[in-house]
Amino acid sequence: MLVYPSSIDLSSRTLRFLTGQLTVRRREIGTRWRRLSAARLALLALAHLRCGDTYAQLAAGFGIGISTVYRYIREAVEALSALAPSLAEAMRTIRAKAFVILDGTLLPIDHIAADTPYYSGKHKRHGMNVQVLTDPFGRLLRASPALPGSTHDLTAARQHGIIEALADAGLKCWADKAYQGVGGSVRVPFRGRRLKRWKRRHNTTHARIRCLGERAMATLKGWRLLRKLRCSTNRITDVVKAVLVLHHASA
Repeated sequence: MLVYPSSIDLSSRTLRFLTGQLTVRRREIGTRWRRLSAARLALLALAHLRCGDTYAQLAAGFGIGISTVYRYIREAVEALSALAPSLAEAMRTIRAKAFVILDGTLLPIDHIAADTPYYSGKHKRHGMNVQVLTDPFGRLLRASPALPGSTHDLTAARQHGIIEALADAGLKCWADKAYQGVGGSVRVPFRGRRLKRWKRRHNTTHARIRCLGERAMATLKGWRLLRKLRCSTNRITDVVKAVLVLHHASA
């Protein structure tokens, strides 16, 4: 296999952060020797998460075996996911915001047509449903655990306790038509084709506010691994948590 130099569009601060976390983890478990240093392991993990490089590509580039790459990436993802804030911890930060934007996204996976629970009728493809909360400027605040793609956005938000947490905090939230009927402080656009003029104006204003949430979606999909996940669906939640922690560390 041919090997060539490449680059990762992340700051050195992100690399130093992950290196520090991996060094601490190695001390905790008493690791004596590894093929790669903590810094090289961090670089390998970032190449996988940010660029979507496969295990085979990473094995060739770093001069190690594919099974070793798998173990190293799993170690890095587990170390990062353990740092992700819970919903209760995230709400302490969110309460300081004027309002939040709630939206759902589908992370594509490579499952076959027989895997019905993971097929999204809305997106016409297999994937995992993730609920995203952003601030008024479209900055990513929190991404929920992943659920099968067939899960409706409103069902997912309720299952994760997001709707209840927003209601308890008395925080205003803008969301799309998928959350129709939730009530409370969650504001959604009017449905229908022949709407009165004031309802159309409301929908236009609502869309201008909610569209800022697309910035967070773009931020999430900037981690190219999330554009097509090939790992076990049981590991996707940890991958999303790891990406969220790295995003906040690099911000």
